[in-house]
Amino acid sequence: MAQVNKLLQKYKLVEKVVQREAMQRHDLVENLAHKQNLAELQALLERLGAQSVANIIEVQADEYRKIIWELIRDERKEAILLVLSDAVRVELVADIKPSDKDNTFRVFDLHEGRLRQIPVASREDLVKAKPIWIDMVAPEDTQVALIQEIFGVQLPNPHELTDLNTSARFYEEENGEVHLHSNFLLDRDNDSRNVPVALILHNATLFSVRNDELPVFRLQRLRAKAQSVYVSDAKDVLLDLFAADVEYSANALEDVYAELAKIGRQVYRTHISDDEAAVILSEIAEEEDLNGRVRGNVLDTRRALSFMLRAKLLSAAQHDDVREILRDIESLDGHTTFLFTKINFLMDATDSSININQNKDIKRLTVLSVVFMPLNVIAGIGGMSEYSMMTHGISWPTAYGFFTIGLILIGWLTFVGLRFFEKYKIRLARAARYPSRQSRR
Repeated sequence: MAQVNKLLQKYKLVEKVVQREAMQRHDLVENLAHKQNLAELQALLERLGAQSVANIIEVQADEYRKIIWELIRDERKEAILLVLSDAVRVELVADIKPSDKDNTFRVFDLHEGRLRQIPVASREDLVKAKPIWIDMVAPEDTQVALIQEIFGVQLPNPHELTDLNTSARFYEEENGEVHLHSNFLLDRDNDSRNVPVALILHNATLFSVRNDELPVFRLQRLRAKAQSVYVSDAKDVLLDLFAADVEYSANALEDVYAELAKIGRQVYRTHISDDEAAVILSEIAEEEDLNGRVRGNVLDTRRALSFMLRAKLLSAAQHDDVREILRDIESLDGHTTFLFTKINFLMDATDSSININQNKDIKRLTVLSVVFMPLNVIAGIGGMSEYSMMTHGISWPTAYGFFTIGLILIGWLTFVGLRFFEKYKIRLARAARYPSRQSRR
C-alpha cells in the first residue's frame, strides 16, 4: 500500500510540476515522466493478488482509483471485481471492454446458492443442463434455433428488437411464456445510449437476448458469483437485473452531477470568451442527452415492473423487492428533474455570457461612431472652399496642421466625455443599489 501511494504521489507531483513550469519539450518530458511512474505502478500491481489489488483500490480517492484500474489487464479485472465491495464494483464494472468471446451465449444454474456458469461445448451439454438463466449476446441464428429447439421457447430475432410496437413489449403467451422488451442503459465515453433487451420467462428459466454487452448484466453475474443465496430462481435474476439497471442509472446521474459542477465553475467566471462558451454549450448538451436517456430508461423499467405486478407473477417477497425498486425510481425522477433545471440554468447563463460579449462589441462600435461623428462634420467643413477663404494668407501646411490637431483634440474630448458619462452612470447605479444608512432612515 505504501509503495502504491508513493508512486501515485510521484505521478501527480510530476504532472503538477510539468504543467506549472514553462520548460522546453514540455509534452515529451511529461509523457516520459508519466510513462515511467505508470510502468513502475503497473509492474507492482501485476505482482499482487486479486484481493490485495482490491484492498488498494477501495481505499483510494476516485482520481487515483481510476488510474489504478486502467493499469490492470482486462484478463484480471473480473477476478478483482468479484472481491471488491459492491459500491466500488458498480463504479468500475462499466470500464471493462467487451471482448470477442463475449459475443456468444452463457448458461447459468444454481450451485450451492450461487449462480454458476455451465461450460457448454456440445448439444448434449445443453440438453443435460438445468439452467435458470441463459444470456445471449449477439447470438447467431443457429444458436437461437438450437435454444428454441431444446427448451421449447420462442425467442425474438435480436436484430428486430427495436422494431416492436409499444403495445407488444410486455405480454404473456397462452403457454405461460412472459415476454418483456425493455431498455437498459449503456454509458461509456462517446457511447451513451439505451440498448433494447428481450427478456423471456419460460419454465423457470430466464432467457435474455441483446446485441451489445451491458455493464448491468456483467454486474449481475459478478454479484451472483460473489454472494451466496443472492438469487433463488429465474424471477429473482430478472428483478435483480432491473435493480442493477436502476443502480447503474443512479451512478450515471452522479457523473452528470460531477460534470455539471465542473461546467458551473467555468460558467460562473467573470468573463467567458465566445469559443469557451461554444465548448461549454457542447458539454451541457452531452449531459442533457445522458440525463434524458437515464430518465427514459428508468421510465421503461417502471413500466416493466408494473406489468409484472399486474400479471401476478411474483411471490410476496418479490413484491416487496419490486416496491423497493419503484421507490428508487421515484427518487431518480426527482434527481433528473433537478438536473434538467440546472442544465437549463447553465445554458441560459452561457447564452447570457455570449450576449454580453456581443453587447460589448456593439458598445465599442457605438463609441467609435460617436467619437468620429463630430470629426466627420468638421472634416466636411474643412474640405469646403469656404475654409480656404477663411485661411487666406496662411500657408496650407500650417492651416491644415492646426486643423488636424483640432480634430484630434475634439475626438479625445469626446472620448473622455463618454468615459466620464459611463462612470457617472455606474456611480448612480451603485448608489441606488447600496444606499447609505442615513438615506435608508
